[in-house]
Amino acid sequence: MRLGINLGYWGAGMDADNLEVAREADRLGYAVCWAAEAYGSDAATVLAWVAAQTERIDVGSAIFQIPARTPAMTAMTAATLDTLSGGRFRLGLGVSGPQVSEGWYGTRFDKPLARTREYVEIIRKAMSRERLTHQGQNWTLPLPDGPGKPLKLTVHPVREYIPLYIAAIGPKNLEQTGEIADGALVLFYAPEHAEATTLSSLRAGREKAGKDLEGFDVVPTVPMALGDDVRSLADQFRPYTALYVGGMGSAKQNFYNKLAQRMGYEKEAAEIQEKYLSGDKEGAAAAVPHELIDSTSLLGPVERIADRMQAYAEAGVTTLSLTPAGFTLEERLAGLRAGVEALDRAGVA
Repeated sequence: MRLGINLGYWGAGMDADNLEVAREADRLGYAVCWAAEAYGSDAATVLAWVAAQTERIDVGSAIFQIPARTPAMTAMTAATLDTLSGGRFRLGLGVSGPQVSEGWYGTRFDKPLARTREYVEIIRKAMSRERLTHQGQNWTLPLPDGPGKPLKLTVHPVREYIPLYIAAIGPKNLEQTGEIADGALVLFYAPEHAEATTLSSLRAGREKAGKDLEGFDVVPTVPMALGDDVRSLADQFRPYTALYVGGMGSAKQNFYNKLAQRMGYEKEAAEIQEKYLSGDKEGAAAAVPHELIDSTSLLGPVERIADRMQAYAEAGVTTLSLTPAGFTLEERLAGLRAGVEALDRAGVA
């Protein structure tokens, strides 16, 4: 199991600190540095900036949002970032959610699985540098009865094959991800529930492609906080968990709420969502079970975190992406260093 660092979103006033976190992760031997986007900072610009000021660490999009770009544009961006970084780019994709897709990008959130499959097909073809032609439900290249002609990518990426990841939570999306991608980007990954909530679906998808999970990168992003009082540490992540379980989507369509239900928190998930969507965010945070936070985070002293890292490795994780807690740069850097120490103690590197 390798370690990664997830910088999340930019523009919150800690951008200089984020760059130092990326540099320290590079120095410590972390495998990959991810950046996210929603409707604020875009990931491509951030990754170019980080790649220019690091040496060895991979840079990855977690995620590029599918409704934000045409597949050909995403292929161009991936090829460019791979070239500029000297072969260090990992392409992570996701459909976002209905609120962002339709409210920000003006793209209908319909048939997300079919859209993702088609999107990946076009990207694969474009990055292989063959002349781009495609006829599908969402894209036709070139457009018929017009001046367009089949073109091929002029940029030569450093690598012939850029690894492609998909952010997946639901069973059907996980299965398709196992079938068409090289890795899965997941949140709220609890080792105790991993087989039922994640691995069984990924394995089914790999079998469709005539493969198994060998070589497939399972990449959960996991909050991390150092200290002796585990309950107090967990409380730091109550607003974060409540946001996803309660407010990331509508009452009818929230992938994270459904995940919490599959983990056995049906009643609690309903209460968190009801409170969050009614505007009671503090009540929603208070309703988050401690056990849900503890099982999906790395909390406590280094020894306890090492034990949990071993559990993650045994539960199929191949790259563990950390988000160290802390309001200061020193706290976050300490978290990075503790991550390396814990991984060494766990003996799963």
